[in-house]
Amino acid sequence: MDFADPLMLARLQFAFTVSFHFIFPSFSIGLASYLAVLEGLWLKTGKPLYLDLFKYWLKIFAVAFAMGVVSGIVMSYQFGTNWAVFSDKAGPVIGPLMAYEVLTAFFLEAGFLGVMLFGMNRVGRKLHFVATLMVAAGTAVSAFWILSVNSWMQTPAGYELGANGQFLPGPSWAAVIFNPSFPYRLVHTVIAAYLTTAFAVGGVGAWHLLKDRDNAHARKMFSMAMWMAALVAPVQILAGDQHGLNTLEHQPVKIMAMEGHFESHPDGAPLYLFGLPNQREKRVDYAIAIPHLGSLILKHDPHAPMAGLDTVPAQDVPPVAVVFWSFRIMVGLGFAMLGVGLWSLLARWRGRLYRWPWLHRAALAMGPSGFVAVIAGWVTTEVGRQPFTVYGLLRTAASASPLQAPALAASLLAFVLVYFAVFGIGTWYILKLMSGSPHPGEKGVAATEEGPIRTAGIVPGPAQRVGEEDGQ
Repeated sequence: MDFADPLMLARLQFAFTVSFHFIFPSFSIGLASYLAVLEGLWLKTGKPLYLDLFKYWLKIFAVAFAMGVVSGIVMSYQFGTNWAVFSDKAGPVIGPLMAYEVLTAFFLEAGFLGVMLFGMNRVGRKLHFVATLMVAAGTAVSAFWILSVNSWMQTPAGYELGANGQFLPGPSWAAVIFNPSFPYRLVHTVIAAYLTTAFAVGGVGAWHLLKDRDNAHARKMFSMAMWMAALVAPVQILAGDQHGLNTLEHQPVKIMAMEGHFESHPDGAPLYLFGLPNQREKRVDYAIAIPHLGSLILKHDPHAPMAGLDTVPAQDVPPVAVVFWSFRIMVGLGFAMLGVGLWSLLARWRGRLYRWPWLHRAALAMGPSGFVAVIAGWVTTEVGRQPFTVYGLLRTAASASPLQAPALAASLLAFVLVYFAVFGIGTWYILKLMSGSPHPGEKGVAATEEGPIRTAGIVPGPAQRVGEEDGQ
């Protein structure tokens, strides 16, 4: 890795900021839906426990959502500073899609977020529930548009080439938005966000159960999280398989790198479980492989021929080792999630869901697994697309701004220092909130009588709280 190369520094900066950013949306997408479920159950059953859990996780959601918004602002600036050529070439297509995300998702979230966070005692219960639903819908709509942009860069469709080499939208925007990989990427990513939240919630519940197995609030959040793990993890594995088959059709070189297939296999490809990809020698060293299983998974025929990287020009081959290992980290964690989900079903069937400390320890250890898996998945997707920004059409080397290495190195260092300082503190505060046990009468976001929110005049005084006395 050449740290004196401006292109490499620009790529590292974007990779660092986007990876840091995606941690928070992957959590807030699932957590917003979880909050809607909790509030809906409270309205349906009237049980205070659901309201307590809603208020507990609402505080965590507020911090995670804020960090996601702040970290995302940087991304748009990098398109203009570090990737000006890409912005010029692809802007007519991806610019409107990103504008749609602002006009729909961001406005929807911004319009109802304040009611969701501070309106529990100021508006009616049903209106507050509508606000929570709108915020949850906004996170999903945001994912829709952003993934449409990314999927178009992976599988471009519906475009025309202008006279100056720009990508222009064709007669049908639907072909641009619903490009070949978009449905698979959307389903796979949104389910990943739900699993990320499920294991974060399950890890917190397990932490409190290890301290007090009779904690009713911890029991409920752990039970709900384990239901999600048990039911959704198998669906995610199926969705990932379908996404892989779509990638084989439209981005076969990425699959070759993921599987470590340096050589073509005319009589069926093996599945390399582990090994050390050696790109210089074009082989996988110390490989542990299962013969023909690769072809069986990818072509549903153990003897189906599989082309290898020996059929691809060397300048079009991505960094194989990175893609190979990031893919295995993602898949390995996915099966570990499935294992914990099935373990929880066994514990539930035997009536020991809250009394198996080893299950709780496993769930606690798996708490961060969703975050690691989504980052590994994005590394697989983005590094596997190299050396292109628009797959097969616009090379990464031709997309960057004409900047010098010292300027890029200085900005990268600044990002690293600021991100770890600011978002490190935010993450520490989230963990501090999680370490506190939920309890009856849980306070909401603006429940304290003194503090920065009230001092700033955002929270009304008792005389201003409309409907508080009648419980609305």
